[in-house]
Order: sequence, then structure tokens, then C-alpha cells
Amino acid sequence: MVWKWLGALVVFPLQMIYLVAKAAVGLVLPAKLRDLSRENVLITGGGRGIGRQLAREFAERGARKIVLWGRTEKCLKETTEEIRQMGTECHYFICDVGNREEVYQTAKAVREKVGDITILVNNAAVVHGKSLMDSDDDALLKSQHINTLGQFWTTKAFLPRMLELQNGHIVCLNSVLALSAIPGAIDYCTSKASAFAFMESLTLGLLDCPGVSATTVLPFHTSTEMFQGMRVRFPNLFPPLKPETVARRTVEAVQLNQALLLLPWTMHVLVILKSILPQAALEEIHKFSGTYTCMNTFKGRT
Repeated sequence: MVWKWLGALVVFPLQMIYLVAKAAVGLVLPAKLRDLSRENVLITGGGRGIGRQLAREFAERGARKIVLWGRTEKCLKETTEEIRQMGTECHYFICDVGNREEVYQTAKAVREKVGDITILVNNAAVVHGKSLMDSDDDALLKSQHINTLGQFWTTKAFLPRMLELQNGHIVCLNSVLALSAIPGAIDYCTSKASAFAFMESLTLGLLDCPGVSATTVLPFHTSTEMFQGMRVRFPNLFPPLKPETVARRTVEAVQLNQALLLLPWTMHVLVILKSILPQAALEEIHKFSGTYTCMNTFKGRT
């Protein structure tokens, strides 16, 4: 028994060195991208913003079928027509992911009309954009139901069949605010932190499930109408991401089976700083960068 433990202690660091080296090589040498031609993709919040760009990107990369979920039929219909004009089969369903029964019923309708979903992209989200004391209780609940619990319901609806097929991918369009919260968006930051923990647990839980994987994407502020009016102090130094960039990198991460994607890469520095700097120093960084007051001018879509 002692020798067994000693052997494990010797092998473990060697495994770590090998995996780090393998990841480093992967950054230099181009990896083979997953073929999407047999994949049916479902995107929540797919009518506009990043969701619309994701639909375009999956279509351009050859996805077999694309399904869009959302609450606004006009946006869903416009995006669906655009994807069809690109030559990809596309369908839309009106569904509030914050409503559990509605999710389960719509998922059943999708399976009957379109077939099995093999890539689920949880993109739907809302932001109230106020401090705790200024927030309406119903608005706070809405953020949690859509941004967090909605991912529980959609994943429960589609993951079982993925496990049966041994083919599936769960994607979460999260936010860097899940790791570094800001004032004035307490509902959004809290829901995104919860969703991040959900995906971290889910990803580990899928380790022994062949053919089924997960990807969590944590982008910096993206220039969509959701966060319209949000301002940082140095926009040239910290420019908002383009939805097209987020969509492209997200689909690439799926094709590479990448578990975690931070956008841009400088967000890794933020994670490191949060783990080593004292709270007082972090507060000064927030004040200097303007994130402390960036939501004061917020007038985005809730």
C-alpha cells in the first residue's frame, strides 16, 4: 500500500508537466477542428446580439441544423430568415428559459420537429443594472431565473439524450463579471457567478461521459444593446469586444473542445491579480479603471 501511494506521488507531477507541455504545444501548433456538419445546434437568446452572431458563425462553419430560442418573435424570425438564406436549415421557438415547464415542453417540440440537439448554447441573459437597494424584487428574481436557473432547465432537457448518443456539447456564454463583480449590476454578477459554478461542476461531472463535453466562455464587456451606456475610464485601453469576435472564438472553442475561454487573454491577468492582491489594492484598481462607476451611465436592455 505504501509503495502504491509513493508511486502515485511520483506519477502525479509528471502527469502535470505532460499536460502543461501538451497545452503549450497546442497554443503553437494548429489543432484539428471538430466537424460540425452532423451537429444540430440550439442557441438560447438567439434572436439578437451575441446569439445572432453565434447562429451566423455556426452556419458558416457548416452546422447541420440551427434552432433559436428567445422571447421576441420579431428578432427570432429575422435571424432565422438570415440563416436560411445562408443555406442552413434553421428553426425558431418562442421560449422563456426562466420558465421550467415551458423549457421542457419546448424541448419536446424541438425533438419532434428538428431531431436531437447535440450542441446546446446557453446564451440567454438579462441585466437589471441597479444596486441592491435600488433593485425591484421581481427584476432580481428574473435575472436569477433566466441567467442561472434557465441553464439548469435547458441542460436537464437535452443532456440525457446527449449521454445516450455519446455525442454532445454544453456551452455557457458567461461573463468575466462572474469572476470580478462590479457595483450597479449585482443581479447580473451574482447570476453569472452562479452559472460559472454550475458549469464548473457540470464539466467535472462529464469527465467519465464519453463524447459529451462542456465549454464556458467568459468575455469582457461586449458592445451589444444589453449593456448600452456602460462606460469604462480608458475605452482605448479596454475596448469592448465585438459580438462577432465573441461568437467566432466561442465556436472555435467548441470545435477545439476547450473547457474554459477568457476573452480577451488579458483577463487571465485579472484572475491572477485577484488571487494575490489585498482587497484595498483591488478597490483602487476598480476606481482607477472606472469599473467602480461604469454602470452609472447604464441604459441597456433589461
